[in-house]
Amino acid sequence: MSTASTRPPEGRYGRSSDERADRTLKIVGTVLAVALLGLVGWFGYHYVAKNEISAEVISFEPGKESVRVHLEVRKDAGTDGYCTVRSQAENGAEVGRADFRFDGDGTRIDKVVTLRTTSPGTTAELLGCHTG
Repeated sequence: MSTASTRPPEGRYGRSSDERADRTLKIVGTVLAVALLGLVGWFGYHYVAKNEISAEVISFEPGKESVRVHLEVRKDAGTDGYCTVRSQAENGAEVGRADFRFDGDGTRIDKVVTLRTTSPGTTAELLGCHTG
């Protein structure tokens, strides 16, 4: 005795529903991947190209009532902006915070600023820079 096959002959009735579902999932996955890549690219461009002022703390010197901070600022020529610096005590409490403005046509500025503190500060941390 032979057994009857439950599958229809190949190519006779078109694609099965599983093949159509697989193709649909591939198309949806490709569209979502392209959209995700586009979104990541847009955010990356916006972060890199639109950030017109940046800085870093070169060194700092803590004192009893203030912290002297040496900042190196890089910006576009003619762009004005400010950088926010804070200091913390040994226990992590914030003891000082201030904004320092950077104006002018220079693209690289080295500046030593003094951050007043309410008690002895042990750190100097650059929180960020903004145009305006």
